[in-house]
Amino acid sequence: MSVPILKQGDVLIASIQSALTDQDLIQLREDFAEKIGRFRTRGVIIDVTALDVLDSFATRTLRGIAYVAKLRGATTVVVGIQPEVAFAMVQLGLALEGIATALDLEEGLDYLGKTARRSLGHAG
Repeated sequence: MSVPILKQGDVLIASIQSALTDQDLIQLREDFAEKIGRFRTRGVIIDVTALDVLDSFATRTLRGIAYVAKLRGATTVVVGIQPEVAFAMVQLGLALEGIATALDLEEGLDYLGKTARRSLGHAG
C-alpha cells in the first residue's frame, strides 16, 4: 500500500493510515528522498495518528527518513504518536533520537514554521 505524500508550500506531509509492510516503508523512504529534492522541501511531516503500533523496523525507517531529509536540507517532525504506542516504544527501547515530535499536524506545522523563522534569523 503506497502512502500518498502531499505538498503544502515547502512542506511534504505523509499520513500513514494503516500498518505498512517493510517494503511499503522502504518505498516511503525512497519517495521522500526523491520528492525532497524535486520540490526543494524545507519540512517533512509524517503523521502516524492512525497507527496502534510502531515496531522496530518502522521506527528505524522513520529515523532513516528524518536523517535523509536532514542531509537534503529538510527538518522532519513525526506527529500523532498515540499514548499506547509511546508506552510500548519506551518499554521496547525504541526511540526517535534527534527527531522532533508533535501532538498533531497543527503543532507539527507550527514547529516547522518556528524552525524556519529561527534559521532565517540566523542567516542574516
